[in-house]
Formats: sequence, C-alpha cells, structure tokens
Amino acid sequence: MANHLTLAVAGSRKTQGIVDHCTSVPRERRVLVLTYTQANQEELIRRNKQYVGDHHHVEVMGWFTFLLRHFARPFLPFKFAGQRVRGFNFEGRPFLKASGIHRFLDSDGAAFGCELGRLAHELIAESGGALLRRLECIYDEILIDEVQDLSAHDWEIIDVLLHSSIDIRMVGDVRQSVLATNPRSSKNAKYSYAGAIKWARERQAKGLLEIVDSVTTWRCHPVLAKFSDSIFDPSWNFPETQSKNETITNHDGVFLVTEKHVPEYVRLFQPQCLRHSASSGKKFDLDFMNFKVSKGMTFERVLVIPTAPIAKFIASGTFLEAKAASSFYVAVTRAKQSVAIVLDQAGSSSLPFWSPKS
Repeated sequence: MANHLTLAVAGSRKTQGIVDHCTSVPRERRVLVLTYTQANQEELIRRNKQYVGDHHHVEVMGWFTFLLRHFARPFLPFKFAGQRVRGFNFEGRPFLKASGIHRFLDSDGAAFGCELGRLAHELIAESGGALLRRLECIYDEILIDEVQDLSAHDWEIIDVLLHSSIDIRMVGDVRQSVLATNPRSSKNAKYSYAGAIKWARERQAKGLLEIVDSVTTWRCHPVLAKFSDSIFDPSWNFPETQSKNETITNHDGVFLVTEKHVPEYVRLFQPQCLRHSASSGKKFDLDFMNFKVSKGMTFERVLVIPTAPIAKFIASGTFLEAKAASSFYVAVTRAKQSVAIVLDQAGSSSLPFWSPKS
C-alpha cells in the first residue's frame, strides 16, 4: 500500500523522520513536503538543507500555499470564468450570505483562508480531472507533517489524493491537536482536532491507508511518558508510550506544588512556566508561555498552571474533553525530566507534593 500514516507520540522525532525519508529517496523522485505552521515549514527547510543537500526534487511548502499554487490560482477560471486570485486573506471572512466569487475572494481578489479548502475541493471537480492529473505529473510523493492540524474541507482533498497515483505519507500526533487550518468551520467537525484519529481509522478500514504507531519518545522521562498516557480516556485506544530517555537527575517525574511554594520551586529548578491562556496564573510574576505556543518545543523542566478541568482531572480522575486533553498533553510532553503542576488540594491524586524540604 502506497498511502501511510504514522501516528507518533511527542518526542518521537517526527520531523527528523521526514527529513531522513527525503534523504533516502532516489534523486529523481519528486517529493513535496507539506505542513501547516510557518515555524514547522522553516524547521523542515532548515533540516532539509542540512541533510538532504542539493536534492532539487524535494520541495517544502505550507498547506495554504499548496492550495493556492496548485488549486486556486491555475484552476479558478474553471469555476469562475475570467477571474483570477490576486492574493491571500488569512484573517478576513466573507459576508454571511455572500455567494459566487464573493464567497471565496475579497474585493481585492485575495482568497479567503477560511474558504480556500472548500474552493480547492470544488475546483477538483470543476476542472474535470485536469487538476489532479496536473498534480500527478508534478509529484511522485506528497508528505504531510502534523496532519492532525488539517480540518473541514482539507479532509475531502486528502480523500481525493488517497485515490490518486501519488504516494501519500502523513505524520502526526492526534494527541497534540491544538491547532486547525479552519477552526470555525463545521464541515467534517467530527474529524477536527483529536477526531482526526476517526478519519484515519475509517480510511484504514476501507483499505485506503496503512496506520503505523510510533510509540517511542526520546524526550520524556519514563514517569512523564506514563503520566502523559493517562491524560486521554482509555476509549481512545492510544498505544502505550515507550521512553528512551535514560537520563537521571535529582528531580525526575511529575509533582504537585502548592501556590506558596511556587517561587522557591522556580528559583531552584528554573522550569519553563506554561499556562493555557493569558488569564491563567495572573497571581504569579513569572515568564509564562501558553500551551499552544509551546507546541514543538522542548524544555528540561516545566511548571504548569492548571485550568479548572485539569485540576479536576488531577484531583478526581475525571477525564478531560478532547481539546482540553490535547492542550494538557502538549504542556506535559514539552518536558524532558520533570513536570510540576500548581495545585493546593490533591484530592485522590497519588502524585507527590514537592516542598522545599523534600
């Protein structure tokens, strides 16, 4: 089977795996690497320059650039004769009742980012097959990193690609589903964020996709890896994470820290402080980073300001809903050696409290 999805845990070196694959392919093979965020594009470009070298047939591109360059710009006239795309409008939205060309382009001719997936999908049919044939002539293989970031009509486009002659390889971790290409859309809402695993398992059942689990983390200490597995309800059926982090320090694991001990904890261990949003942790004068912003980063230690649902999960074991679980999973798995969670009342939790004397 040519189409593959690797579901990799945090710290499993997903990006490096893509780069290694690009290094190993025959030099005549035409490969496109796609990802959503600008930061990930820049990292892939940097690593490809370092490891792939002068392999001119490997190209890195953002998801929206892909839809503009290979769908909207060349094929818009098939749907709207005489019209052309003159730019990209990421923040704007069409009027609620807008129709025709005004549903997809603003007054300056720039494509609305929120409608670009829908436009691209409709152009596949409007082109009478020409769009897909053109893609098949340009690329032998398409790799998609952080596939869980896709949403709405993007899944329709991937379905079309799975039926093409192009080999489709995807990599992602649905447990880190905190971003989305079109977060407001209700299209394919059941596949949004962590729901991407449903889309993948349905395609696997149809024989369109082979799913491989990559369960080894090179980042997280074994205690952290085990705790991260406990964040999602067992009904998600995620495999157990295996840790290859064999480093031992004088402070490894997951701890609870009372509010009064936070200043001393930060002074001693200098963790990266993480919070859900700017409204969290206001009582502490600390250098915070939001959960979503920290995605893709690695720190020796982190200190987490929990939301009310996270505090309830710690104290009573009440599982978080999917998006909240993904945010907490991202926060926990940024750390290599220790995670401290600020909480005064532990409830039934078995996590140890840290104190200056411990």
